[in-house]
Amino acid sequence: MDQSILKAGANEQKGGMAKLCNILGAVALSDLVKSTLGPRGMDKILLSQGSGGRDSSLLVTNDGATILKNIIMENPAGKILIDVSKTQDDEVGDGTTSVCVFTGELLREAEKLLQQSIHPQTIIQGYRLAHKASQRALENCAVDNKADPVKFRDDLFRIARTTLSSKVVNVDVEHFANLAVDAVLRLKGSTNLESINIIKKLGGSMKDSFLAEGFLLDKKIGLGQPRRIEKAKILVANTPMDTDKIKIYGARVRVDSIAKLADLEKAEKDKMKKKCQKIIDHGINCFINRQLIYNYPEELFAQSGIMAIEHADFDGIERLALALGAEVTSTFDNPELVKYGECDLIDEIMIGEDTLIRFSGCKAGEACTVVLRGASKYILDEAERSLHDALCVVSQTVQETRTVLGAGCSEMAMAKAVDDEAKKTAGKKALAMEAYAHALRALPSTIAENAGLDSADLITKLTAEHYNGNSKAGLDVFVGDVVKEVNILESFKCKSSVVNYASEAAEMILRVDNIITCAPRERKPRR
Repeated sequence: MDQSILKAGANEQKGGMAKLCNILGAVALSDLVKSTLGPRGMDKILLSQGSGGRDSSLLVTNDGATILKNIIMENPAGKILIDVSKTQDDEVGDGTTSVCVFTGELLREAEKLLQQSIHPQTIIQGYRLAHKASQRALENCAVDNKADPVKFRDDLFRIARTTLSSKVVNVDVEHFANLAVDAVLRLKGSTNLESINIIKKLGGSMKDSFLAEGFLLDKKIGLGQPRRIEKAKILVANTPMDTDKIKIYGARVRVDSIAKLADLEKAEKDKMKKKCQKIIDHGINCFINRQLIYNYPEELFAQSGIMAIEHADFDGIERLALALGAEVTSTFDNPELVKYGECDLIDEIMIGEDTLIRFSGCKAGEACTVVLRGASKYILDEAERSLHDALCVVSQTVQETRTVLGAGCSEMAMAKAVDDEAKKTAGKKALAMEAYAHALRALPSTIAENAGLDSADLITKLTAEHYNGNSKAGLDVFVGDVVKEVNILESFKCKSSVVNYASEAAEMILRVDNIITCAPRERKPRR
């Protein structure tokens, strides 16, 4: 394409320069998150400054997806990596850093091949053959203990422990792994995590976190209303319960006496009383509203012996309605069309210095709440992200029950299979397959480096173990050596997704030979 046919201000990068720009951008992004990989990975502080240095927000995390979605990238290949990491997070919940690092290593190896004048399409063909060989090897390594409930629960616990070992909750990883497994097993095979509520409360230590049956709502019960209700019949609503006002912009009501103003206020009060009576006539003993409940309707509910809970946040009320088996309603004229919630008991409990409302014996029996305790807001936020990752991985493993060994064992088994296949392949594609195997070995090498170990020595030892027939050998970063049989489990779906998404992303980036940047839109002067 001739430069002259582009609009003024547009830019084009061609051929080798475009490939180099893409590869360098993706590798730079991969290197950014590489130090967070593994149980000894480091954290990142993400700091956004407001205008004049005010209103700055702080985020402390080592979650790859959280880091990537909070940074702004100009490089197009970097944006592809961010999108791939987000897809991995949505699909599985873990492996977001691994998929980014593996994509970067594939592109790093591809750059070396491009410097040897190997065509990108040849590299892509070799990568495809290597990808198929690695997937076959991963499937051969997979183990399925679904038939044995005791072994399967142990598998889930070990997978949750692996996911949490690199997070801030690793101070008591077994406690949090049990929390995650117990919460997911209550779902009875579902992957819908809406029934699991997570509440963060400052104070105490992280070891004080616990799993509570039922649903906890961080709100207050109205004054003068019952504090405990058994066999509750609950109406969940999203309706204004303040005094109705004239809500037309610019409207004004003029009166020529105080008496007429009192009549207007009385009419508004009577209208609210009728609305409250309609709600009371439903025969409920608990009313939960998304919006505020003002003093007068709160007084009417108290007189009728109804517990009223106001201003439940939107996510909370949707999740609460699901747990109670109710539907959120806005009109009250037809009680026969309303779906009420039910639970065995509503009462109050104290956590630290705060009072929460507890719903026990919910209609959806799988409902539960994880209460997180910690010393600071940042620790609680990171603990929530970590626990959510573990919940996602464990719930996905309940569906796809196969597991594989971690600690670099699976990567070395796949690399060995790719190397064996490369020896049977003729042509330059074999070089690309060897490069793919080298990229796979870079993952355990990175884990060792992040632990402060001699990665070159450990990876050569681990490679020798696998070629000597010990297919269960892996790294132990706490001991600092290769072990004959690793005790680390990972989800097959998570590991398979990392290899799939990274291979597809690397192939997409290698296919690009032109980057055309459009001219910025001209701002028209105001008339």
